[in-house]
Amino acid sequence: MSQGGDDRKQDLSLSDEQGMRLALAQAQLAAASGEVPVGAVVVKNCQVIATGRNAPIASHDPTAHAEVVALREAARVLGNYRLEGCTLYVTLEPCAMCSGAMLHARVDRVVFGAADPRTGVAGSVLNLFGHPQLNHQTQVTGGVLAEECGQLLKDFFKPRRVNPDPVREDALRTPDAAFEGTPAWPGRTWCLTDLPGVAGLRLHCADVGPPEATDAVLCLHGPDSWSLAWRDAVLAASAASATLGQQELRHIVPDLFGFGRSDKPKKESFHQIQTHAHALHALCDRLGLKQVQLVGPKCIQPLLMALLALQPSRYALLPAQDPAVLPKGLRDAPYPDKGYRAGARALSRWGAGGGADEQV
Repeated sequence: MSQGGDDRKQDLSLSDEQGMRLALAQAQLAAASGEVPVGAVVVKNCQVIATGRNAPIASHDPTAHAEVVALREAARVLGNYRLEGCTLYVTLEPCAMCSGAMLHARVDRVVFGAADPRTGVAGSVLNLFGHPQLNHQTQVTGGVLAEECGQLLKDFFKPRRVNPDPVREDALRTPDAAFEGTPAWPGRTWCLTDLPGVAGLRLHCADVGPPEATDAVLCLHGPDSWSLAWRDAVLAASAASATLGQQELRHIVPDLFGFGRSDKPKKESFHQIQTHAHALHALCDRLGLKQVQLVGPKCIQPLLMALLALQPSRYALLPAQDPAVLPKGLRDAPYPDKGYRAGARALSRWGAGGGADEQV
C-alpha cells in the first residue's frame, strides 16, 4: 500500500456525493432490467475505472451483486486483483460476501448510501470492517445520499409487495400447497376476481379446447366434488373429436365459489342459487361465449335451470351427467379444515327443494 495514502487524498477530490450519484445511475439501470436497484462504481485517481449493477437474475449468478461486478471489472482494467488506492461507491450497505471481496481486494475506501438493517455488515447487522485482526483495514463512510438510495429501493419493491390478488375478509382461499400432486388441466386456466356482483372473490376455471370458439360446454360439479372430477371426461371428449376428425368442443369447467381453487365464502348464507347463476353468467360473458350447453349432476340442476332462465337464447340444458368420483385424497384437497366447507354444506341442500331465491 505504498501509494494508498496519496490515492486516498486524490479520490477525495471527487466528492462522495458525486461518486454516489454515479452509483445511483447504475442502480437505476438495474431497476430498469428488473433487478434489485443497487449500483456501484470504483474510482481511482479521480477516474471511474469500473461500474457495476445488480445482475444475479439475468446472469443466473448469486454472486453478481453490484459491488462484485464492479470489483471484477476494476481488477480486469488494472490487471491486478489488488485494488489498492481505490474507492468503491455503492448505493446499499454491502453484504458479507461483497464486504469480504472488498477486503480481499485491498480496497482503500467503501462509501455506501442506504443502510441495510437485514444483511448489511458495515455497521447494521455487524461491522465486518471493524475487526483489527484482519490483515487489511478499509475505511467506511455510510449514509451518503441515503434518502435517494433508499427511495429507489422502496419504489422498486412497493408494487411487488402489494398483494395483487387479496382474499376478501368474508372468504377463505385454499393454499396452493394443498393442490400439490393433483393432476393438472391441459390448456388454459383462469382466476377471475372482478366478476360483477361478487367482485373480489376469485373464481377459478379450466378452459379446454379452441380458445377462439364461442360455443362451449359448461361443466358443473356437485356439492361433494370440484372441477377436477370432470378432467378425464373432458380429455376423453377431446381425444374422441380428434380421432373422428371433428371440431374439438371448448369445455369450460369452473370451481363454484366455495369449491376447488375458487374462494370460499365463510358463511352458508352467501350460497344463493341466483348468486352462483349470475356469477357463471358473467363468466360466460367474460370468455366471449355465445352458445353454451350446460351439464352437471342431478343435484346441481336447480343452478343450471336458474342460469338457463337468465338467457334462454344462449343456454341449452343437456341431460344430467355425473362427473367421475374423485378419490378421497383429491376430493378433500381443497378443504384444509371444516371451516372451508360452507359451500358444500349449502349446496347439498339444493337438491332437497331449495329454491332459486332461497338463502341456505
